[in-house]
Amino acid sequence: MPVEVKNVVKKYGGQRALDDVSFGVGDGQVLGFLGPNGAGKTTMMRIITGIIPADSGSVSVNGVDVLEDSVRVREKTGYLPENNPLYPDMYVREYLQFVASLYRIDNRSRRVRDVIGMTGLGNEQHKKIGALSKGYRQRVGLAQALVNDPDVLILDEPTGGLDPNQIVEIRNLIAEAGKEKTVMLSTHIMQEVEAICDRIIIIKDGRIVADDTRKNISALSGMKKVSVSVEFDRPVAREQLEKIPGAEKVNYSEGNRWIIESADDTDIRAEVFGFAVHSGITVLSLNREERNLESIFRELTG
Repeated sequence: MPVEVKNVVKKYGGQRALDDVSFGVGDGQVLGFLGPNGAGKTTMMRIITGIIPADSGSVSVNGVDVLEDSVRVREKTGYLPENNPLYPDMYVREYLQFVASLYRIDNRSRRVRDVIGMTGLGNEQHKKIGALSKGYRQRVGLAQALVNDPDVLILDEPTGGLDPNQIVEIRNLIAEAGKEKTVMLSTHIMQEVEAICDRIIIIKDGRIVADDTRKNISALSGMKKVSVSVEFDRPVAREQLEKIPGAEKVNYSEGNRWIIESADDTDIRAEVFGFAVHSGITVLSLNREERNLESIFRELTG
């Protein structure tokens, strides 16, 4: 297994940043590693990449223990930290050549050329890193993580602070890399996880609270409700809506708009519409809103 974490504990003073964490990441898997700020995501990634040691437990990458041979682990691991530390006075190609030299890569010029093409840096390769937009600096960070052709790619908030177009571009690069490599991705952007991750781990207060495939993760939250968003043409009393068959919980939104939760997976749009017709009320909009990853994340970590 490319990444195997067993019973890892990490303390900062009296606080446990990671509390007996265990999981594995399989070949060619793209893992979304999610959690609120301070949950332990970055600490876990730093331990896997050998930057900091665990207080107890073990971590191995491609069967190599991180503590026993961290150099060998780093040879086949690519890491993009959240703050993306770069040398702003170096040119893009120069910087990637420098990183390639640290890995003692054979034919480094060809490898740098390949990575520049892979990350779309061709037109920017002769510019100083400090002159690039944040989106292109993220591409440089991703290029340095890929330059050693790693088996395992660890990405900590790779799209933080980017505009929507840049997010899509970086997301596509990650998805492409995930076709050949094992990827562990930390992010707060749920659409990103839903778009590219095969599996999701949610961590809270240093402990894993959910671990399953993207398809099955919703079942772990225990939430089976489906919501109906409805807007009427006039005010309606909550007590009236609570009497709609199948309605379990009624939440006011704004104006004349309400969110009505139904039990299990029942779609009660027909009942809501029937209530409106019976009451002589006009429905301006009526939509079914199923639970998404963001609502599940909030339920498990809120």
